[in-house]
Amino acid sequence: MSVYDKLTALGITLPPVATPAAAYVPFARTGNLVFLSGHIARKDGKPWVGQLGGALGTDEGKQAARAIAIDLLGTLHAAVGDLNKVKRIVKLMSLVNSTPTFTEQHLVTNGASELMAEVFGIEKGAHARSAFGVAQIPFGACVEIELIAETE
Repeated sequence: MSVYDKLTALGITLPPVATPAAAYVPFARTGNLVFLSGHIARKDGKPWVGQLGGALGTDEGKQAARAIAIDLLGTLHAAVGDLNKVKRIVKLMSLVNSTPTFTEQHLVTNGASELMAEVFGIEKGAHARSAFGVAQIPFGACVEIELIAETE
């Protein structure tokens, strides 16, 4: 089953690449690696704001991370032209807007990690990962995630 068949089965339509909010590009390629800039969580087209451990709980954060993963897939598609050319998701780095006592950043980030495995399969979708709690993210977003992928 192709990546696009899996996306269709999951009810996912790839979004267009978002316009950068500052002085950077959405992605950069070097050799067979594609580096995607950080994508913030969005809900109804606006930044999904809030702090985990405050107004937001782990489950909502996980939903936000999954939404970011869908946006990342849209950008990755734009970068490589065909998601079936993705050889491997190499790494995700997740920044979780957290209260000082919130310690479930890793569970929030599973929202993105699990989607990558669903879409690309365990062999290609499993990746190295970091999940950090931070004091704030641009626009007050609850989560920001960047991605590195290897292509054919």
